[in-house]
Amino acid sequence: MCGIVGIIGNQPVAQDLYDGLTILQHRGQDAAGIVTFDGNKFHLKKDVGLVRDIFHRGNMMRLTGNVGIGHVRYPTIGGIGIENAQPFYTDMPYGLTMSQNGNCFNFYDLKEEIEREDLCQINSECDVEAFLHIFRSSLIKQIHRNGGKFELDFVWKAMKRVFIKTKGGSSIIGYLGGKGLFGFRDPHGIRPLILGKRSVVGQPDEYIFASESVVLDILGFDIVGDIEPGEVVFITEDRQVHRQVVLQKAFRPCIFEHVYFARPDSVIDNISVHKARMRMGEYLGKRIKKARLPIDVVMPVPDSGRETALAAASVLKKPYREGLIKNRYIGRTFIMPGQEIRKKSIRYKLNPINLEMKGKNILLVDDSIVRGNTSAAIVDMVRSAGANKVYFATAAPPLRSPCYYGVDMPSREEFIANKLTEEEICKELGADALFYQDIEDLKKAVKAGNPKIKRHCMACMDGEYPTGDITSETIDEWERQRKESHEKLEKIKAGLPVINS
Repeated sequence: MCGIVGIIGNQPVAQDLYDGLTILQHRGQDAAGIVTFDGNKFHLKKDVGLVRDIFHRGNMMRLTGNVGIGHVRYPTIGGIGIENAQPFYTDMPYGLTMSQNGNCFNFYDLKEEIEREDLCQINSECDVEAFLHIFRSSLIKQIHRNGGKFELDFVWKAMKRVFIKTKGGSSIIGYLGGKGLFGFRDPHGIRPLILGKRSVVGQPDEYIFASESVVLDILGFDIVGDIEPGEVVFITEDRQVHRQVVLQKAFRPCIFEHVYFARPDSVIDNISVHKARMRMGEYLGKRIKKARLPIDVVMPVPDSGRETALAAASVLKKPYREGLIKNRYIGRTFIMPGQEIRKKSIRYKLNPINLEMKGKNILLVDDSIVRGNTSAAIVDMVRSAGANKVYFATAAPPLRSPCYYGVDMPSREEFIANKLTEEEICKELGADALFYQDIEDLKKAVKAGNPKIKRHCMACMDGEYPTGDITSETIDEWERQRKESHEKLEKIKAGLPVINS
């Protein structure tokens, strides 16, 4: 999962892009980058690390121009390092740059094809480079056939080719030098992307694309609407907005955005993340109530378990208490590369308030359970703080299947739900009782915000991949690539040489 933002305005956009990426920092902490265009030249700054550590006064002043795009990254496949940081740039045609949120799971096949047929070198393990080359190649051919003249229709045709060639789920923002800013969403609309507008008296309207609506709220843009599945939106230099659905399939947005990834103050596809999580808590509370447990207090695992816990406490008519204090300067453990780093960070990230726990029967509410290591460490922490009983509940059903659309979930064998029964998982966590969300309740909790969405992508829970092209061979190859990628990462951390195959 990554965060993307793009702005075309009437004044330098570097500061707004920086602020937008800071707002989206929860979506990736591996690397960040900004590219701007000043009418004559592209200016790019990207590096590994957090937004605040990469950009400083000197390079911000160098990012001149009234249009640009930005990106925060965490890797799904492909290693860490500046060579995989986004945005990516190519000089033809006109200068072209892109940033992506999502995943193209046939990237390595496309890499071989592009290098063989187009005689282009793919110099990274970042899949947005494949999108960039496919789009560029189609656009250049059409422009040449048209005597060197650019037409907007070429963008729709080039993007259709991108959709046909790539497999997975992605939202992408790009800029074509001197022509316009554009954004598009995969044919199933798996990954989110929203368009906003900011009106300026006496000047053309300014436009923004972003992964989440909260960016628009904070930067003062009004919501125009979510990009449709398979839709391309192209905003020309004179601020004419052109929209074209080039290849649309069944709408299947990711439900895990609402469970975990998105900020609660965001609205995705007209569904409030906050309200969706509250409804998850109401359903979860009703399930737990039937067990008639002697619960003294309901306590969230911050941050994404907060709304669910609050609603569950209301249903259970039990006190809600904040008992785990989060160090906000530690990255999100779910998206940390390498299990050893993830384990080490738990205690640095969360610390219990013993007075809220001593002698009490506590219901902990978290967003999900993946491997179980984090959950077990939290249960142990709460019990060590003096809790009498520790019950554990999760807003999500059991997670069982890898995600091929942009969330760095583990291989099938690493999911605790694929190795143990619920009773065994409860014992493994060291909890006195365990409650998973019912999958039908989760569907209802999210869909209630927008009944027009018939089905979400829930592949990580039910194994049904909406793109229809995930085979057992695909899964085996993906897990091999993922293992190889993580082995490289461990070598880099240990200071050992890495030989690319």
